[in-house]
Amino acid sequence: MRALLTTAAAALAVTATFAQAEEKTVYLAAYGGSTEALFKDVIIPRWQEKTGAKVVYVSGNSTDTLAKLRAQEGAQEIDIAFIDDGPMTQAINFGYCDTVDPETFSELYDAARMPEGKAVGVGIVATGLAYNKEMFAEKGWNAPTSWADLADPKFKGMIAIPPITNGYGLLALIMAAKLNGGGETNIEPGFKMFEDKIGDNVLVYEPSSGKMSELFQNGEIAMSVWGSGRLKSLADTGFPGAFAYPDEGAVNLLIGACPVVDSDVPELAQDFLKFMVSAEMQRYFAVEKGWGPVNRNTELSDEEIGALPVGPGRVDKLVTIDYTVVNKERGAWTQQWTRRIEN
Repeated sequence: MRALLTTAAAALAVTATFAQAEEKTVYLAAYGGSTEALFKDVIIPRWQEKTGAKVVYVSGNSTDTLAKLRAQEGAQEIDIAFIDDGPMTQAINFGYCDTVDPETFSELYDAARMPEGKAVGVGIVATGLAYNKEMFAEKGWNAPTSWADLADPKFKGMIAIPPITNGYGLLALIMAAKLNGGGETNIEPGFKMFEDKIGDNVLVYEPSSGKMSELFQNGEIAMSVWGSGRLKSLADTGFPGAFAYPDEGAVNLLIGACPVVDSDVPELAQDFLKFMVSAEMQRYFAVEKGWGPVNRNTELSDEEIGALPVGPGRVDKLVTIDYTVVNKERGAWTQQWTRRIEN
């Protein structure tokens, strides 16, 4: 009888534990659009089936999520934050990110470890030059090969670049500075290049990826500064788009995720991070989103790799930005941009 009671008690304990897991909710703040669709259609259902927990998706871009973390400081509602590497560095410096379980990094490239181990890279995006290869062929233009191509007069009124408040626009400004002897610590050459050479070629400084896609599809632009993942999403619709890795290097834009401090479900948050960087889930991010995998065991065919930042020939040549410098100057740069570039 005692054995039966013990067995029954154990069964009840397991049932109770599972019921408690079902009742727990993880609040995940991440990008909207196709990223949200992939999470809701594939990633979240698989993890919920594995754990019995529930995920609430909070949609927003990196600056939106960082603003939410700041607004909720001391009483965070978000458990996991998806933020691009620049703003993520700010989130870490502000103390919003908890330490990632070291085991999470066991199968990952070194580049996936963000400052202090407070965030983990979930995908690598190359920022370079996206272009309409059909239009280029019709006009007899060679594929772009350099960031300097943004200043080529033949592209007058045919280029779109996101503004500096968008990661892609910020990186374009920094690369323009680097082309002219500057960089993160000397941004003025970048502003001068935009004022004197690039600006005349820019039809619009467009922050929306959806609008950028429309500009391409409507034949209004020939080229843009964009991410390899964004271009893949557009090309997957049938658009004749291609992505160029400039000779000076495309820029590494690491998509980061961190467990938020004072989460009431810290174990589940850590488990979700491990799940996202597993080889299986990394394959989904690569094939569906065009994010270069951070897990070294992710298997992709040559066709699936396409223009993704995969392999030493691309990943090793990516330019890494010093956000400890950039984040201190970004406010002042934004004011300059508004006054001098988008006035």
